[in-house]
Amino acid sequence: MAAPEVVLDAHAQLGEGPVWDEKTNTLYWVDILAGRVHAHDPSGVDLTVEVGTHVGALAARRSGGLVLAVADGFRTLDPRSGSAELLATVDHPGPAARFNDGTCDPSGAFWAGTMAYDVTAGAGILYRLDPDRRVEPMLTGVTVSNGLAFSGDGRALYYIDTPTQRIDVFDVQPDGLASRRTLTTVDGRPDGMTLDADGCLWVAIWDGSAVHRYTPDGRLDRVIEFPVRRPTSLTFGGPGLGTLYVTSAAIGTEDPLGGALFAVDAGVTGVPAHRYGG
Repeated sequence: MAAPEVVLDAHAQLGEGPVWDEKTNTLYWVDILAGRVHAHDPSGVDLTVEVGTHVGALAARRSGGLVLAVADGFRTLDPRSGSAELLATVDHPGPAARFNDGTCDPSGAFWAGTMAYDVTAGAGILYRLDPDRRVEPMLTGVTVSNGLAFSGDGRALYYIDTPTQRIDVFDVQPDGLASRRTLTTVDGRPDGMTLDADGCLWVAIWDGSAVHRYTPDGRLDRVIEFPVRRPTSLTFGGPGLGTLYVTSAAIGTEDPLGGALFAVDAGVTGVPAHRYGG
């Protein structure tokens, strides 16, 4: 397994949410606080789109383009033209909040969670945006909604609420989430998460300068050290989904490479990202 390499020294304030689009061979990711979407080509070209508001997560759409979780809800984005369309609004109850991470399930729904700007405990909500544009709250009482990953059949959701220092698992049912249990407790502050082809979970460790790999039974079996304090999220992309891409944050650090986009040959492959059906 090779050491992490800098793909782009982006100096992102809060790089997050990388998603590989195998149809266009493009890595999309966000800089949440800068309100910016990056479209990165493996040849080295990195195009940016200014969204005009904080953007917490994105996913590719089956019909082309992207779906975004932004400050006031959900919208589409054509990364080539910059054109956008509002899909649904979300009125955040309680303190001011923003979206922080998200992913799609096999059915084509986009799940994204929130956190209060002042990190008020329990103020966040995990939402589901259905392909028909209906928005449903799926989990309340969240503090920092973070990594999400669905099992291959979509029947299980792996989920991180960072301050709990846990990876939890839910049964996914038509009317919501059930049977919450703990897969493992993380040594550190778990952030973004993705699944590999072996069914193992890869987790970025905020303030831990590392990425962890956990087996399906919750055992820590691999640690990759990073030259930045705040790795944030990760996904597999490139030919055969054999490259692990990792985002990071510059905010709150003096790391020379803080906010860079990294790549690692992790010795395993990923699984294709699900697409939003709306």
